[in-house]
Amino acid sequence: MHPAEIGRYWRTLRHLRPIQFWGRLRQRWPVRMPDDHSTPPVRTPTARWLLPAARQASLVGVDTLRLLGEERRIVDAGSWDLEEVPKLWRYNLHYFDDLLAEGAATRTAWHNSLIARWIDENPPFTGTGWEPYPTSLRIVNWVKWVLSGGRPDEAMLASLALQVRWLRRRLETHLLGNHLFANAKALVFAGLLFEGPEAARWFRLGARICARQIREQFLADGGHFERSTMYHALAFEDLLDLLNIARRYGVADLAPFAQLPARLPAVRDWLLAMSHPDGGIALFNDAAFGIAPPTPALLAYATRLGVPEPGTPAGALQSLQPSGYVRIARGRGCALIDVAPVGPDYLPGHAHADTLSFELSVGVQRVLVNSGTSRYGLDAERLRQRGTAAHNTVVVDGRDSSEVWSGFRVGRRARPRGLQMQGDVAASKLQCGHDGYRWLPGRPLHTRQWTMTDNSLLVIDDVRGGTLPAEARFHLHPGLAIEASPDARQGRVCTAAGALLLAWRVDEGAARIDASTYHPSFGVALPNHCLAVRLVGGRSVVRFSWSAA
Repeated sequence: MHPAEIGRYWRTLRHLRPIQFWGRLRQRWPVRMPDDHSTPPVRTPTARWLLPAARQASLVGVDTLRLLGEERRIVDAGSWDLEEVPKLWRYNLHYFDDLLAEGAATRTAWHNSLIARWIDENPPFTGTGWEPYPTSLRIVNWVKWVLSGGRPDEAMLASLALQVRWLRRRLETHLLGNHLFANAKALVFAGLLFEGPEAARWFRLGARICARQIREQFLADGGHFERSTMYHALAFEDLLDLLNIARRYGVADLAPFAQLPARLPAVRDWLLAMSHPDGGIALFNDAAFGIAPPTPALLAYATRLGVPEPGTPAGALQSLQPSGYVRIARGRGCALIDVAPVGPDYLPGHAHADTLSFELSVGVQRVLVNSGTSRYGLDAERLRQRGTAAHNTVVVDGRDSSEVWSGFRVGRRARPRGLQMQGDVAASKLQCGHDGYRWLPGRPLHTRQWTMTDNSLLVIDDVRGGTLPAEARFHLHPGLAIEASPDARQGRVCTAAGALLLAWRVDEGAARIDASTYHPSFGVALPNHCLAVRLVGGRSVVRFSWSAA
């Protein structure tokens, strides 16, 4: 191994917890299944099951699914795990999200057929469908389908019990985070659907893990600790589901369920704060539309469960600490700003090198956008989308502010420093720096200032230390038209109908317009433009303005 690779591995692995190394070894051990393969009896519920949040339908034919922007048929047993199909698509195939999707009641026959086919065509313990994460999500979806009126036959219940027994011995302690939480949630759901001593053990283990993980994974401001808006929305759904099933089976007073009514408002409010005026999530770290249920569906689900309605945020400047995000909403402008660490040190797999990035809406129209996420995996495009240049922040010497590499790894991490916030009637101001480039010659430090009024946003970037080239990048939403002066120092952004939305002026720095791409959903790449501003003397000043009316 090359010395540079050794260093990168060290910078990555030194943050892991001992249980992650131990858990990876356990994943390689053969699993000894219990001798008893009988199916536990189904428990009689004590209360009503409320309708969960629905996703968009994905089953478009009796054997055809549209997932992540790609439509494929399941024609035979081999179709469940084709090597040429991206791993994430195969994962989603085995989730069975469509059982609870919009209009699911009209596809009951298709669902029954697909469940039966899955059982017949996916031999136990082999292939993608039996990996712990898709197994966990499928268990939950099958249980939710039963609770929502689905009629399971003996084969389905027997398969469900077998899947839980397998998962019990394949908990993802090598990954932790949202994966381990998904494992625990599945154990809780199965442990409540079934009854008897074995089901009780599933329930106790799942509830114990959930209690620990809720305390760790949800920060004091309600945000999920992986700092991904998409995974936060999924985690919000998880908590709502847990409260729903706990009430269904009369265990809502037990841990961890008893703490949920008090926790859920903050989790909900964090999601609202990190959503744009159009109602959709901002795209920080691994984030895309269409994976979690839409925010309105989650809010309606929370209301059905009795979560109190949100109040009105106090003031134009809303700080989400310790997550590390700030929302500024003044006039028609709304800026969502990243002054956060990349994520938990031992779990940065969904992080992007986006420190000090931000997104901006004017009215309900997104104008400045991070580039989003269209794929997982190990290819160059995945790495590019995680890189600093794909976000609205400063790139020094063409390098990433955090050392993102492979599909889900991070070596060096940018650390925010010197956060300052103040606001008054006239303006809201925010300043923060980071040390992600400290390893380069001269140990450069990037500091950014945002000053927002009711009709403008001033962004000042300073890079001090060394003489390496640096540029600030501002990605424009693809649905907009732009007009720029020959030197790109001034420009206008218009709606598709030609209405002026925003203007920019570069007071310091050398500007140009680059071609780029925007990835709001998995499998989607839309051409857009990026205003790139080269720092001159280590400094750039860019002013964005819009009408107040």
